[in-house]
Amino acid sequence: MSVDTDTADQDRLPPARVTFGGQTWREVSFLLANLPIALVGFVYAVVSVAVGVGLSVTVIGLPLLALGLAGARGLGRAERARARALLGVRVDEPSPLPRRHGFFPWLWTSLKDPVAWRTLLYGFIRLPWGIVTFVVTLVSLIVLWPVLPWIARGLSHADRAMVRGLLSPSDELERRIAELESDRGVVVDTAAADLRRIERDLHDGAQARLVALAMGLGLAKEKLLEDPEAAAAMVDEAHGEVKLALQELRDLARGIHPAVLTDRGLDAALSSIAARCTVPVKVTVDLTERPAEAIEGIAYFTVSELLQNVSKHSRARTASVEVWRRDDRLLLQVRDDGRGGARLDGGTGMAGLAERLGAVDGLFVLDSPEGGPTTVTAELPWRSRPAS
Repeated sequence: MSVDTDTADQDRLPPARVTFGGQTWREVSFLLANLPIALVGFVYAVVSVAVGVGLSVTVIGLPLLALGLAGARGLGRAERARARALLGVRVDEPSPLPRRHGFFPWLWTSLKDPVAWRTLLYGFIRLPWGIVTFVVTLVSLIVLWPVLPWIARGLSHADRAMVRGLLSPSDELERRIAELESDRGVVVDTAAADLRRIERDLHDGAQARLVALAMGLGLAKEKLLEDPEAAAAMVDEAHGEVKLALQELRDLARGIHPAVLTDRGLDAALSSIAARCTVPVKVTVDLTERPAEAIEGIAYFTVSELLQNVSKHSRARTASVEVWRRDDRLLLQVRDDGRGGARLDGGTGMAGLAERLGAVDGLFVLDSPEGGPTTVTAELPWRSRPAS
């Protein structure tokens, strides 16, 4: 396994000297404790595997093995903490297992956990090494006292290599899995918030207006014979309510997915957004083909929210929107000449945009010094639209 250069530099220790400094005594303590700790780890690994595999022909064998693997993660966590405290090894914690609902998904996820299996392997090979380090260190304390710092340093380097090799995250993939688990949570939360917004808009807007319309038409029907003029006025009022309800439904549909984006693409859809902005906006879209619908939709709503911020908060005189493709990335940039000072934690929705883009492997960069201008650059992965 390759070791990250920065991590190796951070873990590099000063050369051992004849003087018995604190680091030497920490290394000696680690080496002397290797034997009892290795004995515990070896017994745990042997019993976990032997019992789990031996009883695998029964219904309890595999669940016991899964529990043993879960416990191995705890032993690995304790050993990493010991190595950090006494050897100065800077090693990340592996990502936790993804949560699975149901017995069989949990069982399968636990049985194929690479972190736990590497920890059991660590327990197997540590016993002979623990015996060697205990004996050599103990003899050195008594007989080879002058060269003890060099012996402790050499033996502890082997321990550092074992910890990095078997107890650290296997590679960048595990960290990426953890990031994707977090991003999935952001996507789920965002989708839930959007559904609540749509429900609220329907309930407070179009639905309430349609209820009032139904009541008005009912009153008009009752007055149709006894007071035709009042009934006609009520029908006329109801006609106006129908127009308003239709407009609210159109606005709501545009907020879900605008028809102009589906029919004509980003250029026309972004121009439509720009026309509704309170400041003049120049739109430039340089794309030879349309991206996948999901990417196109994210780009549209990102620009839409950024232009809303321009209208509400920037006090700008002009703004611009540029969209282009570079290799396998779709880039968009929104710039205004307003007062600046925008921040990701400033309550303008910037943090939410950054989270949404990060959830699809995108990037969000905000540059907004006090006094302006404000420039937001966003990147999305390019995925081509499937051929129809």
